Amino acid sequence: MSDTGDAGRQGRQGSRTPDRAGTGPSGDRGGIRGTAVGRAPVPLSVLDLVTVGAGSTAHASLRTSVGIARLAEARGYHRHWVAEHHSMPGVASSSPAVILAHLAAHTSRIRLGSGGVMLPNHAPLAVAEQFGTLEALAPGRIDLGLGRAPGTDGHTAAALRGPGRRDEAVDEFPRQLAELIRFLDDDFPDGHPYARVHAVPGPVQGPAARPPVWLLGSSGFSARLAGGLGLPFAYAHHFSPAGTLPALDLYRQSFRPSAVLDAPYAVIGVAALAAGTDAEARAQVLTGALSMLRLRSGRPGLVPTPEEAAAYPYTPLEREFVDERLASVIHGTADEVRSGLDALAKLTGADELMLTANAHDGETRLRSYGLVADAYGMPGEDPEAL
Repeated sequence: MSDTGDAGRQGRQGSRTPDRAGTGPSGDRGGIRGTAVGRAPVPLSVLDLVTVGAGSTAHASLRTSVGIARLAEARGYHRHWVAEHHSMPGVASSSPAVILAHLAAHTSRIRLGSGGVMLPNHAPLAVAEQFGTLEALAPGRIDLGLGRAPGTDGHTAAALRGPGRRDEAVDEFPRQLAELIRFLDDDFPDGHPYARVHAVPGPVQGPAARPPVWLLGSSGFSARLAGGLGLPFAYAHHFSPAGTLPALDLYRQSFRPSAVLDAPYAVIGVAALAAGTDAEARAQVLTGALSMLRLRSGRPGLVPTPEEAAAYPYTPLEREFVDERLASVIHGTADEVRSGLDALAKLTGADELMLTANAHDGETRLRSYGLVADAYGMPGEDPEAL
């Protein structure tokens, strides 16, 4: 089996046919780097959790995701990523590859990707086949973001992985990553047990591009691994803001140029919601804070309404949790959100900001991305999305 060192060779040297990924800007193989649009300090992108509010349905939330992707494409957002979560009633993104295929059918230019696929939940060959299929559906527009957390609780993770793959799966992440890259590039060495196993669609069918691999994380582990392999890195600032600066520093310090990138490229996920007034924005982000409180308390459910969130009888400890949560969400009017994003980009030196607008209803989320685009003078008109 491939080990961590094998993954390192892949990051530094690329595949046997390094041009498969296509070439973007200088030092960027595979269209990783974005371009800032309008007055935005860095490229802006979307992280979509496909949240489901009380009184709504997964069907409606997935329609909202299509609307957000179309708006993001029209307004100049660089990419639209979909997260992987399981056994959470308020989140309908358990199958990123399926959702991405649907979004690809409704867009034509914006990059689409996973934010991310939780690799310990899946066989590397299955992931290579899924994203090879997506690349065939939307050539040159697919990103493969990978995480090592389960994206759920322990019991659900065990159900996903099956017998024999419960405790060791996360620890095996470097090996799984190396194996996945080998399948994507179709270059297992002679004599390897998988040398005659091919991910299809893929290079075995002829010269072909393949999605760039990203590492996602909320700790130093993935930051160091991404840097050592010369891969792009995405940090989950939206739920672990205290670790953002140390993780980005570690990524940059450990970065080694590769066939993929000649310099670090770091994205951070940012919880941000713009509305017509401060009060409206706070009422909406409070719904997400209560939803997270219930999840952390073992009581996951649909995202509550603003009225329910306002009337909830918070204990002092719960109020402390919610206040801390709200402090990490950039929210308010469009101008206030723009100022907050500008400050965060300057503080972190992030190469790209990936915005997640969590609220009870889809129209609020959709409107937020439009208001942010307006605040930065990003061109284009909002399409009829819903």
